[in-house]
Amino acid sequence: MLDFAVKLTRTPAEMSEADVEALRGLGFDDGTIHDIVQVAALFNYYDRLADGMGIDPEPEWSPRPADW
Repeated sequence: MLDFAVKLTRTPAEMSEADVEALRGLGFDDGTIHDIVQVAALFNYYDRLADGMGIDPEPEWSPRPADW
């Protein structure tokens, strides 16, 4: 599930039916896959909104690792 969400975040144009089928093969149903996509998309939206508006993260948050 997390690999799917990372791929959706980093390289969305590379997503394919095979990615969905891999989740199904692990026992995820279509409703749960839909939820995974929605949550990943929502967090990506929020991140881009904050970046675009110049909103800094909370001071107590640690910075992202360089390899993120």
